Amino acid sequence: MKSNTKTLTEGPLAKQILLVSLPLALSNLLQVLFNMSDVAVVGRFAGSTALGAVGSTSIFVTLFTGFLIGLSNGVNVLVARFYGARHPNDVHKTVHSALIVSIIAGVVLLLVGLLGSPALLRLLNTKEDLLPGAILYLRVYFLGMPALALFNFGNAIFSAIGETKKPLLYLSTAGVLNILLNLFFVIVCQLNVVGVALASAISQCVSAALILHALTKVEDCYALDFKAVKLDPAMTKSILALGLPAGFQNAIFAIANLFIQAGVNSFDSLMVKGNSAAANADGMIYDAMAAFYMACASFMSQNYGAGKPDRVRKSYFIALAYSFGVGLVLGGSLFLFGREFLALFTTEAAVIDAGMKRVQVMGLAYCISAFMDCTIAASRGLGKTVVPTVIVVMGSCVFRVIWVYSIFAHFHTIPSLYLLYPCSWALTAIAEIIYFVHCYRDSMKLFHEPVTVQA
Repeated sequence: MKSNTKTLTEGPLAKQILLVSLPLALSNLLQVLFNMSDVAVVGRFAGSTALGAVGSTSIFVTLFTGFLIGLSNGVNVLVARFYGARHPNDVHKTVHSALIVSIIAGVVLLLVGLLGSPALLRLLNTKEDLLPGAILYLRVYFLGMPALALFNFGNAIFSAIGETKKPLLYLSTAGVLNILLNLFFVIVCQLNVVGVALASAISQCVSAALILHALTKVEDCYALDFKAVKLDPAMTKSILALGLPAGFQNAIFAIANLFIQAGVNSFDSLMVKGNSAAANADGMIYDAMAAFYMACASFMSQNYGAGKPDRVRKSYFIALAYSFGVGLVLGGSLFLFGREFLALFTTEAAVIDAGMKRVQVMGLAYCISAFMDCTIAASRGLGKTVVPTVIVVMGSCVFRVIWVYSIFAHFHTIPSLYLLYPCSWALTAIAEIIYFVHCYRDSMKLFHEPVTVQA
């Protein structure tokens, strides 16, 4: 098969990174909007109990989908590395090993959801009146986990070679279907929480089918051939070595956020409602910035594989500049127009006032996270994953828990709680940058040696 590696290893980097990142950013934003549509439909047409049941599962949905996204990062880095190095056989082995790894991961999470939902929800002290609906929602939603794992697998491969428009198209198609099925199952069929969960599972199956079909039709070394699917021991080890730490990092983030939510819950219900409304901005801004992190890893990995150190370094700085700029513009807009944004979710002036206390801290802080997240992506692009994960777990997870039980416990104000975000981001970024500089210097010495993936 032919292998055209010009996409990410030649041409103007600033333009290329932007063109690759924009469809990724739109894909991420669409996922946020489609998830918000689930909440809107069940809240509007199925009542507050159904809304509460769906809302009480969000931490577990975030936790397990974050794990799958992290696992797919390993696939992305390896495919980009071997594609840039013009090693078509290694690309072929990676793709077909990754398919099996993704299926196994999806099935394991499906079993966790089916069998462990009651225990998981009771662990969070889910209210008894919400528990039956929450268990039912989680079990039906998790039927789509294998499909979600497969979509992330396909998305990682296409992103690795710079093709981000196809995943956007497939996600858009599945998202529109999700909204239509939400309305049909909830309004027409009166299925309530089961309806929105079933709509999500079906739309995930559709997006997975579309992206797998597209992979079978490409004429390149990353094409998917179901007859050639098998586990290559070396590639499987490399996928897990890169993907598992990233997956566990995302999962640990979700767990650490439970402690922050506990801090929010220590205030009155008005503050909790205001925080919930303001938190809707997080996914939109984080995910728009995250598109540039994935592009950073893909560009750095391909150019590292192609032996182009100058483009490796420039890819990092350009992606960092873009992600910082996006965070500053979106966060600044939220800071300036926070009341108008909050009015989309509530009509109560008191709730908007409460939400603004969070917005005033977070609005200008989002951009700081770019230094941490983009540097982590850059390290992974060079094949380094264990140490960056340890640093981020200590700096952005353990540090946050300590903050909640020390500084926040002492002052017990909303600003003292949310200042932990920029402080933890800055602290982690400093450590990540120091480690990345060390890794970059070492990696540049290895261009004439065989390509390997190191932890």
